Amino acid sequence: MHVSLTDRLDHYVREKVNSGLYNNASEVIREALRDKIAAEETHAVKLQKLRDAIDPAWAQADRGETVPFDLDGVLSELDEEARKRA
Repeated sequence: MHVSLTDRLDHYVREKVNSGLYNNASEVIREALRDKIAAEETHAVKLQKLRDAIDPAWAQADRGETVPFDLDGVLSELDEEARKRA
């Protein structure tokens, strides 16, 4: 397999190898690909959780049911989650 890199990426890979953290460029690229795969899998899991949370609300709306919406409560929950991540 042959991979072409931009000058910026080539420089980054060479810096990593020269730092001694990696033995060669292939190790740098393999780790980057593993990280990308993990990020995509994490994204897919988060997206599925969101869909799972939304689906009951769509079904409820399809049945014509309404539920009071507490925007302040939702915003407070989001703020709390953001604080935990920070």
